[in-house]
Amino acid sequence: MTPHTAPSPRLFALAWPLFIELLLGLAVGMIGTLLAARVSDAAGAAFALANHVLATLFILFRIIGAGVSVVVTQSLGGGRRDQADALARAALGASSWIGLLGGAAALLGAGPLLRLLNAPAEVLPLAQPFLMALAPALLLDAWNASMASVMRAHLRSRDTLAVLVAMQLCQLALAIPLMQLLGLPGFALALVLSRGLGLGLHLGLWRLRLGLRPQWGDWWRLPRRELATVLHIGLPGAAENIAYRLAYMVSIAVAGTLGASALAAHSYASQLMYFVLLPGLATGFAAEIVVGHLIGAGRLHEAHRLVRRALARGLLISVVVATLAALASPWLLKQFSTDAGIVSAGVTLMWLTVLLEPGRTFNLVVINALRAAGDARYPVMVGAGSMLLVLAGGSWLLGHGLGWGLVGLWIAYAADEWLRGLLMWRRWATQGWVPHARGVHRRLHRRHPL
Repeated sequence: MTPHTAPSPRLFALAWPLFIELLLGLAVGMIGTLLAARVSDAAGAAFALANHVLATLFILFRIIGAGVSVVVTQSLGGGRRDQADALARAALGASSWIGLLGGAAALLGAGPLLRLLNAPAEVLPLAQPFLMALAPALLLDAWNASMASVMRAHLRSRDTLAVLVAMQLCQLALAIPLMQLLGLPGFALALVLSRGLGLGLHLGLWRLRLGLRPQWGDWWRLPRRELATVLHIGLPGAAENIAYRLAYMVSIAVAGTLGASALAAHSYASQLMYFVLLPGLATGFAAEIVVGHLIGAGRLHEAHRLVRRALARGLLISVVVATLAALASPWLLKQFSTDAGIVSAGVTLMWLTVLLEPGRTFNLVVINALRAAGDARYPVMVGAGSMLLVLAGGSWLLGHGLGWGLVGLWIAYAADEWLRGLLMWRRWATQGWVPHARGVHRRLHRRHPL
């Protein structure tokens, strides 16, 4: 069967395992926070702060991670399994170097990084050794993430879900006794051991499902031609993530000027909002995989129809989930705080989230589709301006300048998501991505690819 007649991957079959993966990751993070808080309030703060640094360092992997999934799906859709395998091996080598760089930053720069975040005096002695103990996990997570991306590109999302479930169960089973013995470093040890288990399982699945057996050189080699293709997609994707995080940090700084209660309400509402956005995020990741296959096969009309269908489905789900979360927010927020003012503020923010989430769905679905079509620069070029002016500038103007407080921040969030989302949809609907998609198809079918 030729690539042009091969059946299209099914969106829902890819989306639901991704949704469960994301949900489990958030749930385990919340359980870790609760376990740390049981040790002491300072330990809970140290846990959150160190994990924030870890998440920031892991953005380095987006340079590779945002590109490898796209280019492997494009190669598979174009019937170029040889290219897909070469790209998978290249991603493994790049992950080693990026993981080592991130791990070294966590190990050697733990103190300065935590001081940069104004870690309180009672928190720093707990957070610094914890962050240093987490350093090996960055290397293991980089390998696991790249191998899982390749598995998903091969439409093996259920296998990656099984690996994640095994890792998370292992982590929780080890974290509870180890934290009782060692405190926060016990959680780090449980994390590292569980990631080691994940790496072993991924290696087995690469051999069993994909016929890929990494050689010693694959773990450190950086093949220029293959990585150039990955970086063409990955660098803009990483830049977009960095721009968003920096702009969002401005809004956090504004929230900090509103007082401890406002900061707490912002934090609790944000925790609930992360769960609300999961269906849209899973749909966006699944759409990226399917669109990549279709673009590689030259089936541009099918890709266009699929994105319209995925967006319509995502918008409906996001509104329903956000509304249900808003209705349940008085009860949910009371699980975090008994302060009536904090709960009331959080409920208001959750109702504003019903306005925010459909705009975010445009970005989660359409930006991933544009990236899968090879149109990777447009989202970051257009998005960076909105993030700077609307997200960061709007947060300061509405939240601080006009005195609207947290409501002003949420309006800025919604305005940024809707502006970027509609611009991305205009790009897709007017077919500005088509020349890039045709370029991808031509590259895949040149005699001497890459």
